[in-house]
Amino acid sequence: MNIAVLGAQWGDEGKGKIVDLLTPHFRLVARYQGGHNAGHTVYVEGRKFVLHLIPSGILHAGVRCLIGNGVVIDPEALFREIDELASLGIDVGDRLVISDKAHLILPYHRELDVLSEARRGERKIGTTSRGIGPAYEDKIGRRGIRVCDLVDTPELAEAVRENVHARNQIIRDTRMEWQAVYDQLLAHGDRMRRWTADVSLLLDEAVRRGDRVLIEGAQGTMLDIDHGTYPYVTSSNASIGGACTGLGLPPQAIHGVLGVAKAYLTRVGEGPLPTELHGAIGERLRETGQEYGASTGRPRRCGWFDAVAVRYAVRVNGINALALTKMDVLDGLPSVDICTGYRVDGRTLDALPADARTLAACTPIYETWPGWSTPTRGVTRFEDLPVEARRYIARLEEVTGVPMAVISTGSDRAETIIRRDTIAGRWFS
Repeated sequence: MNIAVLGAQWGDEGKGKIVDLLTPHFRLVARYQGGHNAGHTVYVEGRKFVLHLIPSGILHAGVRCLIGNGVVIDPEALFREIDELASLGIDVGDRLVISDKAHLILPYHRELDVLSEARRGERKIGTTSRGIGPAYEDKIGRRGIRVCDLVDTPELAEAVRENVHARNQIIRDTRMEWQAVYDQLLAHGDRMRRWTADVSLLLDEAVRRGDRVLIEGAQGTMLDIDHGTYPYVTSSNASIGGACTGLGLPPQAIHGVLGVAKAYLTRVGEGPLPTELHGAIGERLRETGQEYGASTGRPRRCGWFDAVAVRYAVRVNGINALALTKMDVLDGLPSVDICTGYRVDGRTLDALPADARTLAACTPIYETWPGWSTPTRGVTRFEDLPVEARRYIARLEEVTGVPMAVISTGSDRAETIIRRDTIAGRWFS
């Protein structure tokens, strides 16, 4: 059985921990989109690992970790991550595989990203300025450079020369020399070559053998380029369709989808967030949950659980069950709210509007539920949760339409409830 794990909110839902939990039951873990703007944090026995490009399954010996063609790769960031893992005792060895069709993030992409954001002024997106968007632009514009291109050929030299020339036409206060970029690319290619292969072919062979594949997404559905809160989105398909196009995997090879959602809500960067909390409770969620970006350190905007957004993610992705994370962050609150709908211009909406302007004008419709004073942190059995917490979870299941198969009660791998009586319970065995 092959399972996809993806974000059901605006990213930062805790996908890294969930993938890490599932990995022992799979032979391969495959990442399908995004770049090193992702930050998947995993805690194991008090040790913290932050992964940006390499799938979260790398912490388990014997598991092959694949980076698909839908991912954009900054070679310097990739090598830095490999070296950091090595310093922590994790040798990727031959367990890492990089798609030969994956596109590369080059130095001029980072510069163009910063320039594009600056030119937007008040309309800025809030990107990580790591070159992700411009790399995807070059991909769609058919001028991108892929991993398979990293050999000393006239074609690569011409592509680099043209792209650097275009950069110099836009950024005139400094000049970039194409030969330096070219030489650097060849050096990157020499180091990357040992990990390069046809990921789609490897996955096809694995599926035919009956090996179980775990598919890992980055960001979240609400940041999807097609289905998110456009234009305040990432530059790739974080939803389930991206798993097929970003890995070369047919839809029928995916047997289940596990969405990941926080017990509340966060967002990094600009864009509408109807349930955002600006006062003391928002600050409390941020500090208790340590809501700061794993990649950038930026503080995350916090709000109450938005069932409208999560229902949308369930529908778009065909989510079978949810993993609910950071349940312990709500401990001690006198009450907790759930947004079940929106009001705008005298109308009531129970579905997500298409345009960001309308969403920004929406007022959330809340249900208020009693909080709990008994700590949930570290609880590993559902029946040991406070009754109020169990009622809150039951209501989330009702308003999202899917069961909460996993409940995270702390940052460590062990601080987790797995409800084996749910549809997703068998995925953990």
